[in-house]
Amino acid sequence: MSPGSASAEAPAGRDRPRAGYLGPEGTFSEEALLASAEPGSVEPVASATIYDAIVALRRGEVEFSIVPIENSLDGSVSVTLDLLADEQGGLQIVGEALLSVRHSLIAASEVRLEKIDTVITHPQVPGQCERFLRGELRHAKVLAASSTAEAVRSVVAGGRGNEAALGTVLAAEIYGGTVLREGVQDRDDNETRFVWIARVDRAAGGGGFPTLPLRAGARRGEWKTSLVFWGPGADSPGWLVRCLDEFSRRGINLTKIESRPKRERMGHYMFFVDLHGRVDDVQVAEALRGLRGICEEARVLGSYRAGAAPAGGHDGLPPAVHSGASDG
Repeated sequence: MSPGSASAEAPAGRDRPRAGYLGPEGTFSEEALLASAEPGSVEPVASATIYDAIVALRRGEVEFSIVPIENSLDGSVSVTLDLLADEQGGLQIVGEALLSVRHSLIAASEVRLEKIDTVITHPQVPGQCERFLRGELRHAKVLAASSTAEAVRSVVAGGRGNEAALGTVLAAEIYGGTVLREGVQDRDDNETRFVWIARVDRAAGGGGFPTLPLRAGARRGEWKTSLVFWGPGADSPGWLVRCLDEFSRRGINLTKIESRPKRERMGHYMFFVDLHGRVDDVQVAEALRGLRGICEEARVLGSYRAGAAPAGGHDGLPPAVHSGASDG
C-alpha cells in the first residue's frame, strides 16, 4: 500500500466507517477520536479494553480503531505495541493524534480528601499523577479499572464516600460525578499519543472511503514511519549497532527506539523504531532493505502523517466536542 492511502469500505447499509476506541463514553480515547476525525465522518464504537478495540478491528467488526500508544510521562502502552507486532500481523498505523491529558479527582459527591481511602483509575494513570497520589492521597490504595471513564462511572454508581476516581471532567459530566480537584497530573504538558490503525487488506483496498477522514490539522504533519524488528543476531555484540547504522549512515532521523520482550524466552527482544520519512522514500527504502538483511523480521507498522499540536488549548487539532453518539 502507498503511505496515507488507507481505505475502509463500510458494509452495505452503513454510510460511514465504524471506529473502535476504549470506552465507555468520556475516555481520553473518545476525546482523541472526536478531536482528530472529521465531525460525523465515523461511527464511534466503544470497547471495554484497548485489547478489545484492536481485536474488533482484526475481526472486521470496525473499519478503524484509535488506541493510545505512548504517554509523555508514563511511556509506551505495551498492549498496543504487542498487538501491532504479534504474529497475526495484518494491522497498520494510518494516522496519529496527540491529546493534552488532564486528570481530575472525581467522587460521587463532595468529600474531603482525608476521607478517601480508595482511588480507582486506568492502570496507565497513576504514573502520571505520582506527586498527587504520594502526597495528598498517600493513605489511599489505588485500584485498576478498564478505563478512566469506567472508573468514574463505577465510583458515581457506587455512591461510597470513601472512593474517588481519576478521570476526565467530561466523564464527571456524563455520569454525574463531583470534581474534587482538577489537573492533578504531575505536569501540565502531559500528552498522550494515539494511533489510528486499519487492517492491511482494507488499507490496501479500494472501498467507498478512500482515506482515513482526519481533520485538516491532522493531515499537515511531517511523514513518519514506524517499524518493528528482531533477530537471532541480537545475542551477538554490535548487532543492534549494525541495525541502527542502516539509518544513521543514510541521514535518517530516529525519533524513538524501544525494546519489548519477544515473549518467547528471557533475553529475546523486539525493537520498535519511529523515524522521519515515508517508507517509499529512497533512503528509507534502502535502510529497510539493509535492515532485512540483518534481521529475522523487519516489519513496517505504518507510514503516516505525524500528529499536529495536542488537541485542547494548543494550536493544531481543535478541542474534542462530545457528540453523544458513541456506544458504552
